[in-house]
Parts: sequence; C-alpha cells; structure tokens
Amino acid sequence: MAKLSGLQLAAATFALSASHASADCATVRMAEPGWTDLALTTGIASVVLEGLGYEAESDVLGIPVIYESMVGKDLDVFLGYWDPAMETYYQAYRDSNEIETVHQNLAGAKFTFAVPKYVHDAGVTDFAHLAEHADKFDSRMYGIEPGSNEIMLDIVSRNAFGLGDWKVVESSEQGMLAQVKKNARKEDWIVFLAWAPHPMNTEFEIEYLTGGDDFYGPDFGGATVHTQVRKGYLEECPNVGRLITQLSFDIPMESEGMGYILGDGDDPKDAAAKLLKARPDHLGAWLDGVTDAEGGNGLAAVRAHLGL
Repeated sequence: MAKLSGLQLAAATFALSASHASADCATVRMAEPGWTDLALTTGIASVVLEGLGYEAESDVLGIPVIYESMVGKDLDVFLGYWDPAMETYYQAYRDSNEIETVHQNLAGAKFTFAVPKYVHDAGVTDFAHLAEHADKFDSRMYGIEPGSNEIMLDIVSRNAFGLGDWKVVESSEQGMLAQVKKNARKEDWIVFLAWAPHPMNTEFEIEYLTGGDDFYGPDFGGATVHTQVRKGYLEECPNVGRLITQLSFDIPMESEGMGYILGDGDDPKDAAAKLLKARPDHLGAWLDGVTDAEGGNGLAAVRAHLGL
C-alpha cells in the first residue's frame, strides 16, 4: 500500500479527533475506505441508526487512519474487515487487543486479481502467467485507492511471480473500473483487483486468477467480512452494540445495493434506504431486542422512518 507518513497520519487523526471530540452513544462514529460495498453497508447502518433516533456519522479514510482513529477513540465502528485480505493491516491491533472483532457480517466474499474473459481464454489463468505477457499488459496492474493496494505492492516489491518491474496503478474503485471498461471495449489486456460482492461481476465478463493463495488466501481470496469496534464500545453502548452484532448481509443484497450507487448514481444512504424498502424482511433479525434511542420499539421506529 502507499504508506502514510507519521505526520500525515497524525494530522488526519487529529483532524478527525477535533471534529468528533464530543461524541457519545447518541452519535455513532463510523468510517469506510471508499469501497462501494463498505459505503453501502455503512449507509445501511446509518439509515437504521437514524431510524432509531441516533446520529450516524461516516468518514471516508484510509484503512491505517481508520484503525489509528479507533485506537484513539475517535471512531466507534468499522463494518469492513475483510479476513484474510486485510490481515496485514489488522494484525498489530489484534495482537495488542486495541480493536475488537465482534461479528461476521458477510460470508462468501472473494478478493484477488482478475482479467477479462478474453484474456483468460487466451491462456492467462494464473498469477504465474502474467509476467510472460508483460508487453500485452504494459507491465501494469490496476488497483483502487492508495492505502488499499498493499498486497499488490508487496507482490511487486518481492518480485513474486516475476512481477518486480511492474507498476501498480492506484486511483480509485471507479477509476479502475473505468479503465477495465475502456480496455474491454477494445479487447486490450488488463489485470486488476476484483472482488465479490460487486456489480463488476455481472457488468463485465471477468475471470479470477488462480495461484494467488499465498497473498490473498485460498478460494480466489475467499473471505468473510467482519464488524470491528474500538475496545470497550459494546459495553459502553450496549443497545447500538446489539444492533451492530446482529447486522448481517448477503452477496445478492450487497450487489443489488451497490448497483444503485454505481449504476443509478445514488449516494450510499439513498441506496441503503431503497434497498431496505425492497428487502424489509432483514429488519426483524437485525433489530431483535434493539430499542430506539428513547427505549421504545426499535423495529417499529425504523419501519416508520423508512415509510414502511
């Protein structure tokens, strides 16, 4: 990943701390790194929390800043720990018990390199095949936001698979997918970071590469996604804690909601509200035993907030 300097990290954390210094259980402070799946799930949490009468705040921050801010008690909740893909980010905080992983909110995710189907059909089916076609790929692999491509950068720095002289192109999720779309239109070759859930899996004909198990894990970077909190948060805010330890998603649900953001241009909270109106049956399990902020019926409050 593109490492933040100590000064940059301190400045970002200080700015966040200053803006949230008076937060308590009435305000739930979240962050996500600019990935559409996490923008959606954080949007869902925000809509439900607001329906319960809480204030929900969400910042877009790099993963290192998210973790440092949780340690500093400037953020409360992070819904996006991809295990094992984000192990390198989280290991130090887990070992020191400064951040708690409290709930698995998604199963069946995956996260690794992919290529368009026409590239796969031409014989590039494994990480080990990339270097021999460096000219066709222009020795480039496409990632997302700086701070989210550490594994790609590690592959290059270690010259794994003979990719030591390749360039990792960092931009954003949207920028990367725009490049995929441009290349696919001309059937130009491209290798990029791909994952599910995501509408890219239906918008483009793509294939995931084998061979990346040592970096992304087995089963094409098969992953579960977990909810994390700053140490002690569940005890401090048990009603919100009950909600976030019951808030679970599935691949079709997330892919549909992400389509509202990427395809329809909805902001995450609007997409979340649209999704919950289409799938209200999820609310019962999420809100079992959860009250609104005043101690009333939580499910009734959220349904009313959504106009159901």
